Amino acid sequence: MIKAAFEIVCFIGKVRTINRLLFGISGLPIGKGQKFNYASGITYLKGVGLDAMELLFVRSVNVSDKNKDAILENKLKHDFYLSAHGSYYINLNANERQKQEESMQRIINAAEALAKIQGRSLIFHPGFYLKDSKEMTYETIRQNLSKLPYKGIDYRLETTGKGTQFGTLEELVSLCKEVSSCKLCVDFAHIHARNNGILKKYDDFAKLLQYIADQLGRAALHDLHIHMGGIQYSEKGERNHLPLEESDFNFTACLQALKDYDVKGCVICEGPRVEYDALLLKKTYETL
Repeated sequence: MIKAAFEIVCFIGKVRTINRLLFGISGLPIGKGQKFNYASGITYLKGVGLDAMELLFVRSVNVSDKNKDAILENKLKHDFYLSAHGSYYINLNANERQKQEESMQRIINAAEALAKIQGRSLIFHPGFYLKDSKEMTYETIRQNLSKLPYKGIDYRLETTGKGTQFGTLEELVSLCKEVSSCKLCVDFAHIHARNNGILKKYDDFAKLLQYIADQLGRAALHDLHIHMGGIQYSEKGERNHLPLEESDFNFTACLQALKDYDVKGCVICEGPRVEYDALLLKKTYETL
């Protein structure tokens, strides 16, 4: 059963509104031969000019009582933005009710850990269609999301990169309308890959941003969590991440659309060159 108590401190009033676009990485930085943990990674990333890090809870929740104080200290010292990516083992449309409840518990456990270090957003893929219709999948996932307790951590539903995964932009926008604790994580690389390279020019990105504004209001564009990176794909969708400049992802056009639509929030760079590509994104954005 889902844990009844969800005792985390609601710190949302202490978090300043983000009035610009922040840039950061997924996971730990590469560095130049150094070994990083989350606390030292924050200091390093701030030193090279980045603003954010997305902690990886994909296999286990790796913030604990042993490391939370050091992470929080450096987060506050450097005025740093923290989010986390939830478990890979979340499927809110699993065939067995027990597996759905286990997925919900994984989300709760991750949110509790993120709250200890004053993170903002928990990003996760909601589930898979399996053998259900898209309509049935949507309803099951909606019901489960509605049961999640909200204590100041935004549940960010991430657009997915394969056709077998629930998570088109349209599906997630609709869920955000219906479930107040949910917000978007727009993974442009996933959208590109899921649709076999659909995002080619500026108007393709602008169309997506206009859709979000039309459906959720411009406030959604002023509080947007974004994933971006190079990606390899096939007709079946996402295969693996690539360095930005080795892919066909038109990041300059994407950044131009973000600037023109006055998008605020956080851009997290994924891929094998994390901070180097994140800096490429930030520097490109600043020159537009």
